[in-house]
Amino acid sequence: MDIGIIGAGNIGTNAAILFTKAGHKVAISNSKGPESLFELVSQLGPNASAASVPEAVRFGEVVLLALPWSQRTKLPHDILFENKIVIDATNPYIVDQAGRFEIEDLGHSTSSEEILKLIPGARLVKAFNTMHFETLKSGSSTDPSKQLVIFMAGDDSQAKQVVARLIEDIGFAAVDTGFLREGGHRQQPGSLIYNIPMTVEEAKKRLTALP
Repeated sequence: MDIGIIGAGNIGTNAAILFTKAGHKVAISNSKGPESLFELVSQLGPNASAASVPEAVRFGEVVLLALPWSQRTKLPHDILFENKIVIDATNPYIVDQAGRFEIEDLGHSTSSEEILKLIPGARLVKAFNTMHFETLKSGSSTDPSKQLVIFMAGDDSQAKQVVARLIEDIGFAAVDTGFLREGGHRQQPGSLIYNIPMTVEEAKKRLTALP
């Protein structure tokens, strides 16, 4: 599958490593331009290419958003995302005046609902946002009993099936937390399932404790 990645930080880079190893083709982009990614792409091998952000969106049958929350308004024109499966890995972290990270108050909304307002034609699935990049980097397994969970939420069941297969391709287990509104809240920072490595059995127990 062709996957466009926006953001070459910890999540975007490690996802690119896993996707290319699994045989998928990746076009990775960032805010600095393709030339800043040539070294990374050379390390990723022949299944990877550097791209501008619009090029990455056009390339991908699936697009992974792994950019900082503050850059979300710089996404390309929403027409590029029309009917595109988009994996939203963003979290609503902002930096306060003292330089500390804090979670932006979105009221009753979720970060993915806010992203969807910017790209309303996308088939958006919230995923990859609850896992620390170190776990993503080293936690994959071919043994189903040992696989760690990547949670996902969304309103498009077919899009979720595609994302689930990608998650399984890279050695993790996909667990559905529900529709974008409810599941998005369950996957927000501070949740009982956020940033905690767990198996499917553990994940199901924790989900029963969430509203």
